[in-house]
Amino acid sequence: MTEPYMPTSASSAPQYHFITGLPRAGSTLLSALLLQNPRFHAGMTSPVGALYSGMLHQFGAGTEFGPIITKEEHRRLVRGLFDSYYAVHADKAVVFDTNRMWSAHMPMLMDQFPGSKLIACVRNVAWVMDSIERQYAADPYEITRLFNDDNERATIYSRVDTLAQRNRMVGYPWTALKEAFYGEHGASLLLVDYDLLAQAPQKVIPLIYQFIGAEPFEHDFQNVRYDAPDFDVPLGMRGLHKVRQVVGFQSRKTILPPDLFQQYAKLSFWIDSAGSRANVITAKLAPEAAGAQA
Repeated sequence: MTEPYMPTSASSAPQYHFITGLPRAGSTLLSALLLQNPRFHAGMTSPVGALYSGMLHQFGAGTEFGPIITKEEHRRLVRGLFDSYYAVHADKAVVFDTNRMWSAHMPMLMDQFPGSKLIACVRNVAWVMDSIERQYAADPYEITRLFNDDNERATIYSRVDTLAQRNRMVGYPWTALKEAFYGEHGASLLLVDYDLLAQAPQKVIPLIYQFIGAEPFEHDFQNVRYDAPDFDVPLGMRGLHKVRQVVGFQSRKTILPPDLFQQYAKLSFWIDSAGSRANVITAKLAPEAAGAQA
């Protein structure tokens, strides 16, 4: 007989932190590494963000139930989403929920989880586009659900420009992260450069532990395993979330045309932290030399 779910008490609830940032920038690698720590739970994008958005549409202004649900009830319902979804991991000291939308919802996260931190994985945007394009080209017999029609997927220019739109795969998390970077909760945000994570994980991971206030843990960077084929295949992008066993930096040349590469290489706003309270761990490499294999 299944026992009824009882809400997790504040004293026994895990500490929540959040992973966000750009696609193809190391969030899956970071989650795979954090999973090595038996005190932690982490994974690829969870459905909690989508459930939260759906809930807002159910009790927001102008809805049927908006006038009868108080703000405090809103807060309890949202907290209940997290605690219900992660009830199976209630024995963990720390839960990391991953979603690129969290950068745009820091006020809610800080209200729900005081003291929580946001770790944003970033990468030169030109190399993000290069990585997605390589994944697309790896299967020439697939059209992928990343694009809505033949006009969007027609050429490398249309594909990259489509992904860069502010409501699409790269443009949305880029604008959301910029909002968080300059926002009032920037001090709770840590940006981690993918190239540096790949080059020197033994230096980066302890800095992340320090940022979240966690006890040190010895990770194995030679034996990392993570894959999510059930998620990737329906997208038409096989291997999108597969992590190589050995963490390392493998330089490569871009497959983007030079003008396209230069256009998107200029978008790394986090290199200049003036006007922001966010924390940044970044490798200052020349754009053309900063392409790690991923």
